[in-house]
Amino acid sequence: MKIFVVSMSHPHGEGWNIHLIPHLEYLQKLIAEGILLASGPLKGTELRTGFLVIKAESREAVEAIVAGDPFAIEDLIVTLTIEEWDPLFGAFAAESSKTFAALSDDEASRFIKA
Repeated sequence: MKIFVVSMSHPHGEGWNIHLIPHLEYLQKLIAEGILLASGPLKGTELRTGFLVIKAESREAVEAIVAGDPFAIEDLIVTLTIEEWDPLFGAFAAESSKTFAALSDDEASRFIKA
């Protein structure tokens, strides 16, 4: 499985308020399924922006997950970015590839714990 970081921005207004609870319920479902590893709002952004860390087989799978979000269904996503991420260190390191492109496996093992 791969790890992806997703950023999605939403317009202010009544639509966001109406669909917030279904959106949060969808996120809770993804957490229960082991798909969503973390999520939360970004602070100090012009639009309401959420950041999600998703475990999936491919970018296309992430796109399908986002498409199932009530905010997407209601056309309440203004900007969307999806990027594959390799969390080498920290809280998500267990999900890492544990490889550095420029280091041998022996050199990388100094920095990444199995």
